[in-house]
Amino acid sequence: MKVLVVGKGGREHAIITALKESPSETEIYSFPGSDAIFELATPVQADGVASLVAFMVDNEIELCVAGEESYLVKDEGLANACKEAGIPCWGPPKEAAQLEASKEFAKEFMVRHEIPTGGYASVDDIDAARAAIGGKYPTVLKFDGLAAGKGVAVCLDEASAEEFMDEVLVQRKFGAGRLLVEEFLEGPEISIFASVVDDEYQILAPARDYKRIGDGDEGANTGGMGAVSSLEMLDADLRKVIDETIIRPTIEGLQKDGLPYRGFLYFGIMLTPDGPKILEYNCRFGDPEAQAVLPMITGDFAGYVFEGANGHLNPGLIAFSKGWSICLVSASAGYPETSRSGDVISGIDEVEGARVFHAGTRRNEAGDYETAGGRVLVVVATGETRLEAVERVYAESAKVSFDGMQRRTDIGVRNF
Repeated sequence: MKVLVVGKGGREHAIITALKESPSETEIYSFPGSDAIFELATPVQADGVASLVAFMVDNEIELCVAGEESYLVKDEGLANACKEAGIPCWGPPKEAAQLEASKEFAKEFMVRHEIPTGGYASVDDIDAARAAIGGKYPTVLKFDGLAAGKGVAVCLDEASAEEFMDEVLVQRKFGAGRLLVEEFLEGPEISIFASVVDDEYQILAPARDYKRIGDGDEGANTGGMGAVSSLEMLDADLRKVIDETIIRPTIEGLQKDGLPYRGFLYFGIMLTPDGPKILEYNCRFGDPEAQAVLPMITGDFAGYVFEGANGHLNPGLIAFSKGWSICLVSASAGYPETSRSGDVISGIDEVEGARVFHAGTRRNEAGDYETAGGRVLVVVATGETRLEAVERVYAESAKVSFDGMQRRTDIGVRNF
């Protein structure tokens, strides 16, 4: 099976690893990829969706896997172009991908289909945002568009809200777009992933990620500094409630709205005192949650995705290991405000009994890996218990170092 995976980060490195380790024989290609990914996959040259799909046609690619969200809504849309060319794509068309690309679209969808979520207002300017906040803090502000996981701010006071509003509506840090002012919901968060094939779906192992740069969930918001996954995080009763009130109505809503969907769908959920409420959708695997979840999947992952992209959901092809999986991010100096590159990374080859997924690395002229992004890499370890996995992931991560490295010390411990 010839498979092309679209993306370049740690999530795509994890996806390609899972595909490569599947019993189904695969020939993997990657765009835009990375030096680490190219140790497993053949690089592809393209300058956009059209040329990428042309490559797939010319090289008889049998499956396209959309890892990165931006290509789903770029140009005509990756899945749309694949369908036109007759190539099965594991990732939704542009119309359905608006669930992630537009926070306002997603909120309107939730309300229309009576899916429990927080209240909100959508605004175009700072005065309207201030009026929507009404002096009530904490409040949640979201840029209405893709922002690599950084377009959300939980503002505890007026000063932090004013700073984020200026970034979004004045500086246009994330580009053109509106701002959503949302009700602040309290409770533990949980990430639920589902494989969706038209009107069918399968709930995968749940996860929890850590967005703040510092211990104790302090400091700036990031794309994620670590994640935990285990079947034990979701008991049968809670799973049933989430399924009946959020997941099933979402799949039914997609069908009612005429929005075809094949691919992973992420549900960011807050477990409030009033019951689970959805915060957001992502139209792909989360990052870094994918790096924690994928090592727990056993069976024929490649065959599972291939069949799903071709319209057949076959849950029997995969299973989930017991125990716990934890991924720990090592980030570059200055992240998330800035990102320093060029710091040589040592100790990767010393990691044993754990996985290393590269998110922002490259080979230098000497052939050594060096930093080339904000979140540089993740180490993933598993254990029969959560604390066993914590101990193992920190022991193995301690072997990896580079100048300016940032790494939290409470991943897998806080919020449990």
